[in-house]
Amino acid sequence: MAGHAVQTFEPLNIAVLTVSDTRTEENDTSGQYLAEALQAAGHKLADKCILPDDIYLMRAAVSQWIADESVQAVLVTGGTGFTDRDSTPEALQPLFDKTVEGFGELFRQVSFADIGSSTVQSRALAGLANHTLICCMPGSTGACRTGWEGILLEQLDSRHRPCNFIPHIRPAQPACESRG
Repeated sequence: MAGHAVQTFEPLNIAVLTVSDTRTEENDTSGQYLAEALQAAGHKLADKCILPDDIYLMRAAVSQWIADESVQAVLVTGGTGFTDRDSTPEALQPLFDKTVEGFGELFRQVSFADIGSSTVQSRALAGLANHTLICCMPGSTGACRTGWEGILLEQLDSRHRPCNFIPHIRPAQPACESRG
């Protein structure tokens, strides 16, 4: 496994999706946190959007990013709870070629220190689709911080040992140019 880490940092192109019926660019603290955190770590913000909790809108947006060879990872915040409107797992899990079971397990373990047994109500999940990593976290800024600092900061760093996600995602490609 040690061969899965390299000595140099490889910046990734990462898209951020906020799933919410109420958030706007002005009050989307979770999506903004993820965008700022990934850039502070040296990655590039490939795209960012806010969508209502609608299965088909989420699938369409994430499918576009999966098909875009310049996007290597997608971070999703929101829609992972148990309310009638929470449908991120149902929307995105069918797109996965492989599920990363350990992401949800570790997310709940790490968040237990902050929120105790309430962590069982988190349906955080991750998977790979067309060599694109998709990580879905709860909608609170604290949960996004937990996911970023407790898991993603290291797993999206090519130097992290003994392994990280870099060998499993597509190499960076330039964004497609518009063909007018």
